[in-house]
Amino acid sequence: MVDKRIVVALDYPGQDEALAFVNQISPESCRLKVGKELFTKEGPQFVEKLQSNGFEIFLDLKFHDIPNTVAQAVKVAADLGVWMVNVHALGGRRMMETVCERVSNLNQRPKLIAVTVLTSMEAADLTEIGLNYSPEEMVSRLASLTKSSGFDGVVCSALEAGMIKSMNGSEFLTVTPGIRPADASTDDQSRIMTPELAVKNGSDYLVIGRPITKSVDPVASLEAIRQSIGEI
Repeated sequence: MVDKRIVVALDYPGQDEALAFVNQISPESCRLKVGKELFTKEGPQFVEKLQSNGFEIFLDLKFHDIPNTVAQAVKVAADLGVWMVNVHALGGRRMMETVCERVSNLNQRPKLIAVTVLTSMEAADLTEIGLNYSPEEMVSRLASLTKSSGFDGVVCSALEAGMIKSMNGSEFLTVTPGIRPADASTDDQSRIMTPELAVKNGSDYLVIGRPITKSVDPVASLEAIRQSIGEI
């Protein structure tokens, strides 16, 4: 069975709109990402509803706080039964190691992923906040820190996935937003790649939102991307 590489970002303002799409697809076709907007409005009950329908959920809340606060939040997410959860790698080693310790003995431990550099950020953005590295250099440093802290992988641009794999091993997961079919709008993403090239470059999971959810036929768009990367 082919592992489901596509994680559809449910970029909808509420559950009615999200479910109108979700009810047309099968859990065998993709995983789903619930982010800040939808989770803030609909809460854990919405995640549970999606899971009861058979979908694996990436809870994309990008936790970034003191170690104990983040570790407790991740434990709550784990208790909710999500497939994957993320934090900001910029929270540092102690934060990530505390997370690993807090969930290490759970029967159902989610995949732990850290955000390196947001795909909307360019070198000028990093310089403005006092980080005098290129996006690639910053991603490399944070990915190595994430692995040594015990996490399963990182969120990164598909442009950097190959580099991360070569430095941290093939088992270290790369979760890549900023995926755009060749004919799609770039929206507010800067470091982007097509699905086919992303897979070739080492992306394990492709996070795709608006090219699917905002298309004229979201289900057809999802199936076309699945076909382009060899899942059907």
